[in-house]
Amino acid sequence: VQLTESGGGLVQPGASLRLSCTASGHTFMAVGMGWWRQAPGKEREFVAAINWSGDTTAYGESVEGRFTISRDSAKVTVYLQMNNLRPKDTAVYYCASSVRWVGARESYDYWGQGTQVTVSS
Repeated sequence: VQLTESGGGLVQPGASLRLSCTASGHTFMAVGMGWWRQAPGKEREFVAAINWSGDTTAYGESVEGRFTISRDSAKVTVYLQMNNLRPKDTAVYYCASSVRWVGARESYDYWGQGTQVTVSS
């Protein structure tokens, strides 16, 4: 499975941004998909996850209520809608997929190369 992220950029505090992650290859193996982020000098942090059908989601504590993860009907693209962005949300955001539901555990099987999100005035 290959994962390609897009949608990152520079925004001001309070703004919104939507990230996309498209899977290619053996997409049937992308049962669980998630977003993680890593800021400079910090450990990788869980952001959100969604299962194959889209009826189960999980969120990291720092983004719950502001971010929404969703999946398209073809199951190959996952979106992360980010609202009310804060400077602390600045990080490289990585898409990940797994052959089963792993939620907030870091045991994903495939990872994208990441997209930079910078929140600054």
